[in-house]
Amino acid sequence: MVDPDPTDPGRQRGWADLLAASLSARRGAAGQAPLEYANLAVRGRLLGQIISEQLPVARELDPDLVSLIGGGNDILRPGADVDALLAGLEDAVAGLRAAGVDVLMGTGFDPAGSPVIQRTRPKAAVYAAGLWSIAHRHGAFVLDTWGMRSLRDMRMWAEDRIHLSTAGHERAAQAALVGLGLAPDDVAWDDPLVPLPPAARADRWRGNVRWARAYALPWAQRRLHRRSSGDLRRAKYPVPVVVEPR
Repeated sequence: MVDPDPTDPGRQRGWADLLAASLSARRGAAGQAPLEYANLAVRGRLLGQIISEQLPVARELDPDLVSLIGGGNDILRPGADVDALLAGLEDAVAGLRAAGVDVLMGTGFDPAGSPVIQRTRPKAAVYAAGLWSIAHRHGAFVLDTWGMRSLRDMRMWAEDRIHLSTAGHERAAQAALVGLGLAPDDVAWDDPLVPLPPAARADRWRGNVRWARAYALPWAQRRLHRRSSGDLRRAKYPVPVVVEPR
């Protein structure tokens, strides 16, 4: 994620932060108190870690809405068991819904055309389909990044081609509002961008080589040593903060 927070340059800002700001602004417009928001996410976590480590903390906060999004890091790893991932996710969602908590899940993006990552498309598609079924069974909401046309543009992605850029996070936040059944702040949130001129084959090749050296090779080395890019990271807001409307 490469999206510096303009209010705090030392901190990164993601789509969830933008969503919280939008929801808080809407509460303010309705004469309600500002939103209280915690962000327990940590980069690189697997779905099992999210469910076992982060979800119990979230439930202790007595939330009205929990964003439970994971599985993408699992699917990037060889041998990922999509059925097991979906079973664990459904148990977690069912527990939250039984407690009266609204749940926002999220599909992965469609990796068609992405170097290397496109090989995960069959499993990612099965996971997305299963996730929608879970949502229907339990009355949960879905942030559908799989179907977003705007995310097909590389300008929506950071240099690592895995995490969103600033523009990508802005679009994802709008998609989350739509997934929650709310009107987006930006009606053009999923309009395709004006296409860039096609790059020459040699430029594309050089770009892919730079990407492989800077990101793909280090990623593979971390996998071999069972490490994650988020091993030393901590949750951004482990306790709720008041989100002042911007």
